[in-house]
Amino acid sequence: MTSTTFRIGGDLDVRRLGFGAMRLRAGPGPAREESLHVARRAVELGVTLIDTAHMYGWGANEELLAEALHPYADGLLIATKVGIARSAEPDGWRHDARPDALRGQVEHALRRLRVERIELLQLHRIDPRVPLAEQLGALRELQAEGKVARIGLSEVTVAELGRAREIIDVAAVQNRYSLLDREHEPVLAACEAAGIAFLPWRPVAGGTPGASAVLAGVASELGATPAQVSLAWLLHRSPVILPIPGTARKEHLEENVAAAGLELTPAQLDRLDRLSGQA
Repeated sequence: MTSTTFRIGGDLDVRRLGFGAMRLRAGPGPAREESLHVARRAVELGVTLIDTAHMYGWGANEELLAEALHPYADGLLIATKVGIARSAEPDGWRHDARPDALRGQVEHALRRLRVERIELLQLHRIDPRVPLAEQLGALRELQAEGKVARIGLSEVTVAELGRAREIIDVAAVQNRYSLLDREHEPVLAACEAAGIAFLPWRPVAGGTPGASAVLAGVASELGATPAQVSLAWLLHRSPVILPIPGTARKEHLEENVAAAGLELTPAQLDRLDRLSGQA
């Protein structure tokens, strides 16, 4: 039986299957109303970890969550991320982890989320133009001021995680990872060894036809969907994994949350584990 909860930073209990708010649409109209319903439904279903970021709508996603959920239920963690700024570059964003920029984004997040302290703040990306000690030092200062409780990282290597841990206590790491995308397996191993929460983004990803067929076969045996099996595998894979699947549809949300109740047999786990070379 897999554990259903994890203690982030050693002191903050959350249910392991969370919700990624990135896909919620914050513009005016029916889509926004649906997004508000989805966020509220997530909490009704027992989700206690919701992930957002300054980058998601440049603050609009944080404001949407506050409108939907404030005042927050006891035990609900809304984690956000900073360190990315809007730009005219082709991707529409750029790294910006200068201390003043990080402080500004944190101040905006506090206001938008209507809180006095962010319980889990993640550096969205390490800025290659700013010394790591300056980036993390700024977050550590905000932590000392009581504006941030725990600090996490996103998209880091094992070496970067190691250097960061010399400067701050790392409570969480958010890297891309899934059943069919295990590039960051070494980072997961490092997090597990240190008791650091590992939040895989894009936790459900497609693979080769052969891998998809195996996944579909296991799903059929369980009367579940391939996405549910993918999420259940993550929960079985390591006790530090906290998947944060995202959706803008209530039906899809309910399907994702139900994945926490799936129990995979040893034989099914073995078949899925062996897909690592077929992604």
